[in-house]
Amino acid sequence: MSLTSEQVRKVASLARLELSDAELSDLGAKLGQTLDYVARLNELDTDGVEPLVHAIELSNVLRPDVLAPSLPRDRGLANAPRTDGKHFLVPAILEG
Repeated sequence: MSLTSEQVRKVASLARLELSDAELSDLGAKLGQTLDYVARLNELDTDGVEPLVHAIELSNVLRPDVLAPSLPRDRGLANAPRTDGKHFLVPAILEG
C-alpha cells in the first residue's frame, strides 16, 4: 500500500515525531510494508476460529504467597532521601 507524504506527516504528527524528509520517506515505506502485511492477514479465512486472549496457554503464573521475614526497618530506610527514623518522609500532595 502506498501512502502519500501528507498521510505519513499526519501519522508522524500524531506520534509527536519531528522527522526530516528522508526519515519521512523511510517511515512511509515501512508503514506501507506494515499495511501490506495486515492486508494479507485480512485475506485469511478465520471463520470458526476462536479469538485468543493470549498466544499460549497460561495458568496462574504467580508464585505462592508464602510468609517470609521482612526487611529490617533501618535497612529499608537506609537509602531514603528523608526519614524520621520510623517512616519515609515525602512531600505532601494533598491539601489538608
